[in-house]
Amino acid sequence: MTAATTRQHEKGAGPLTGLRVVELGGIGPGPFATMLLADLGADVVRVDRPGSPWTGVDPADDLTHRNKRSIRADMKTDAGRALVLDLAERADALVEGFRPGVAERLGVGPAACHARNPRLVYGRMTGWGQDGPLADRAGHDIDYLALTGVLGLTGPAAGPPAAPANLLGDYAGGALYLVVGVLAALHHARATGEGQVVDAAIVDGAAHLSTMIHGLLAAGMWRDRREANILDGGAPFYGVYATSDGGHMAVGALEPQFYAEFVRLLGIAEQAPDRDDPAHWPELRELVAERFASRSREEWTRVFADSDACVAPVLSLREAPEHPHLAARTTFTRHGGALQPAPAPRFSVTPGTIRRGPAPPGAHADEIAHDWDLPPAHRRASHQEPT
Repeated sequence: MTAATTRQHEKGAGPLTGLRVVELGGIGPGPFATMLLADLGADVVRVDRPGSPWTGVDPADDLTHRNKRSIRADMKTDAGRALVLDLAERADALVEGFRPGVAERLGVGPAACHARNPRLVYGRMTGWGQDGPLADRAGHDIDYLALTGVLGLTGPAAGPPAAPANLLGDYAGGALYLVVGVLAALHHARATGEGQVVDAAIVDGAAHLSTMIHGLLAAGMWRDRREANILDGGAPFYGVYATSDGGHMAVGALEPQFYAEFVRLLGIAEQAPDRDDPAHWPELRELVAERFASRSREEWTRVFADSDACVAPVLSLREAPEHPHLAARTTFTRHGGALQPAPAPRFSVTPGTIRRGPAPPGAHADEIAHDWDLPPAHRRASHQEPT
């Protein structure tokens, strides 16, 4: 453990303190995965290429670059390739999100890195995976969800499926599975000294997320169409309803005891038809919708406060941090003037923290060269990199 990581450990930087991770700069799920590792204490060095990402977002505003340090390298040059390999030699894990074969053409693929560091965990983040007919094709979150059947689960029956931003594919099916894979492979590497490649494909992760639904489908308990099931908005006691002021309330009163509380507080306990008979669902839905439409979101929030009816107001991104529960838990926090989600999950002994803001490209070259004990050539070059 270096002096730098020792200092981090003394500050209680998180359970992954001492772990060294190289991120070959990209966009989307790869940077989010390494942010999660960095939030939990890992020393993440992001290798940024010359130029700016196509997104046009100022790096200072890209919160997925928080808790990282950055160094620049043009991997199309011998010097840039040598820098990446020297970092890989000193790292526990490396993460890249290129299309299949790109890292190999640049000379920084798994074989080249493992030749320098056999214990290295080499994490690969793609949409379609490293092989298969679509492996070389471009794609985005919505495309991956579409092919796995997951997108077809969302939205109302009368209309197209709803795009759930890029949270379900890029981040749930992609980044989180990459993190699980990297940590599992690190466990193996520390036990055996053997590194390996982690192929994290969004199509695989998104499909895996639907395991329970496939189980219900196989058991004849799920209809393969939207708004026809208990968890997809088909049941009137599990869905979203409009209020008089244009807001919405989310209802998840699945269990009988919670449903009884729900209809009591909604004021329809006497009129509500049998909820266990789907034939009555249209009538029940109309009754519930009519009641919610009679008051504002704030009024209904007060009605259901402190109850087990499983009803919550639908908040906007700006409203969410102000909710009393999230505020009490500091689910959101401020760092450098930016309000943002706090590190998760939580640890009783080694809590994750936000130690630094988003990493400007190339800004930490000198620090990295020193802390990672890079060869003198990289230290000299670091003084000429733009910040």
